[in-house]
Amino acid sequence: MTRRPSILLGVPVQEGAGRMGCDMGPSAFRAAGLAPALRDLGYIVEDRGNLSPAPLRDLRHDNGAIKYLPEVVAWTEAIAQAAYEAAADGIPIFLGGDHSLSAGTMTGLSRRAAEEDRPFFVLWLDSHPDFHTLETTQSGNLHGVPMAYATGRGGFEGYFPALHAPVKAENVCMMGIRSVDPPERAALATAGVTIHDMRAIDENGVVPLLEAFLRRVAATRGRLHVSLDVDFLDPGIAPGVGTTVPGGATFREAHLIMEILHDSGLVTSLDIVELNPFLDERGRTALLMVDLVASLMGRRVLDRPTRSF
Repeated sequence: MTRRPSILLGVPVQEGAGRMGCDMGPSAFRAAGLAPALRDLGYIVEDRGNLSPAPLRDLRHDNGAIKYLPEVVAWTEAIAQAAYEAAADGIPIFLGGDHSLSAGTMTGLSRRAAEEDRPFFVLWLDSHPDFHTLETTQSGNLHGVPMAYATGRGGFEGYFPALHAPVKAENVCMMGIRSVDPPERAALATAGVTIHDMRAIDENGVVPLLEAFLRRVAATRGRLHVSLDVDFLDPGIAPGVGTTVPGGATFREAHLIMEILHDSGLVTSLDIVELNPFLDERGRTALLMVDLVASLMGRRVLDRPTRSF
């Protein structure tokens, strides 16, 4: 990975999640030492502070379960523009905030990639595919829709911003999936998304699965965006999330993925999402996530200091 500037953008959105607290995530990542860790690796770090949502519009949907639709749409508008701008200046790292923020990051970044005439790829590290539409969500929590929206699934028109360049579903690789609702399962069956659930990881290991995807990115000189959800990790090592799903990635699996991504030199942007400090244990999850980002950005196993607790 080239030493382009690392651009930190806080996204304190919590309206997409089922419980409050993700708005504290950007502060927790900063307190856990993200910027110093990047500087230690030789990066110039530009912290652009926290984003604010666009003005609210009066939006209502026939699905009465939906929560905070105007707020999430306003956030999506602001995030997409910030992502588009930051992608021209360095490696944007979006500090969430719940996973609804990826509706904005993916669409803003895909717009930038399209203008550069480069394919746009997404590595989605999450226990959930977030492939609901506004019609199919039963929880009404809009952190469950960003991938469906970004890939151009129907039903978002007139609510979410029009897409400049929809993400091609065949350019999305999901790893760690282990919680899928029936409507998502039906949609994914024909969408073209590559899905490696936890059984696939157990049977094959992360290396061949990830490297096959990275070869596709490299062959087309694509832009690669990584979206890392705390609940990709097993809750035994990362308790600070409101959507814990047992059986997630281990400490070593997660670090190995980050190390392989760094070795590839392909990653051009990153989301770290769903950290809820209110649910964490003495910053344990925030520190782990910062450690994973450092691995992605170039810290090697032999560089990692021993930490005392």
